[in-house]
Amino acid sequence: MRLRSLLFVPSDRPERFAKAAASGADAIILDLEDSVALANKAAARAAVANYLSGARAAFTMVRVNPLDGHMTAEDLAAFAQVRPDAIMLPKAEGARSIADLDTILGSAFSGSEPLPPILPIATETPTAIFTLGSYRDVRDRLIGLTWGAEDLPAAIGATTSREEDGRYTAPYEMVRALTLFAAHSAGVAAIDTVFPAIDDETGLAAYAARARRDGFTGMMAIHPSQVAAVNAAFTPSTEEVARARAIVDAFAANPQAGVLQIDGKMVDAPHLKQARHILSLAG
Repeated sequence: MRLRSLLFVPSDRPERFAKAAASGADAIILDLEDSVALANKAAARAAVANYLSGARAAFTMVRVNPLDGHMTAEDLAAFAQVRPDAIMLPKAEGARSIADLDTILGSAFSGSEPLPPILPIATETPTAIFTLGSYRDVRDRLIGLTWGAEDLPAAIGATTSREEDGRYTAPYEMVRALTLFAAHSAGVAAIDTVFPAIDDETGLAAYAARARRDGFTGMMAIHPSQVAAVNAAFTPSTEEVARARAIVDAFAANPQAGVLQIDGKMVDAPHLKQARHILSLAG
């Protein structure tokens, strides 16, 4: 499946669930973590369970609370009978965290059905940065890999992760790049983090375009108004698809060729790989 846009929804705001599912996002994320105050956790879990028990208009994942906070099991027990399509794990620290989550999942979700796949937020602690390469060892349990730019600076006492113009500072550019390569090393979707300025449509379009340019396959969103721009950025244009199809067809017609000329330009194996990737993004 395509994961171009993944839209967060606070789980203690069930009146927003249907709107989020109808937004055009490829997935919605019912959030039990940061957007829900401690006093509202129980009500939020009940709202998630109620929503999951009905018909779903979009691929639905749930962001549970971190493993180190001792609330993960409570989260999962609340909707054990109505499994989400995937679980988002915040503050993940590599393959060990996936194994720990699977232990809890196996206890909560008894039965013969496969456990829901996991989308780790893989960069929210200093330790997490040094475990990124381990995700390839648990690739069969992952639906993708993503990162965050807020928890990590808070964890180390940094004042911000961004320059005044909105660009990431050098340490967080590095973290973003490491997540990108870790996702591709594991062979799973590379999901870029959110763009926090809801009203900055130009900035959002530029950020999403940069993410796709760099090799990300999708991006998280925090408001339904962001979904259309994110989907557009990660959907190849008609011209891109046509050129990609021409490259794939040319090599199919000349299977022994290592290099071909198309529209006056030389293309070889890397171009063919990129063309196939563009066609896969086009669905």
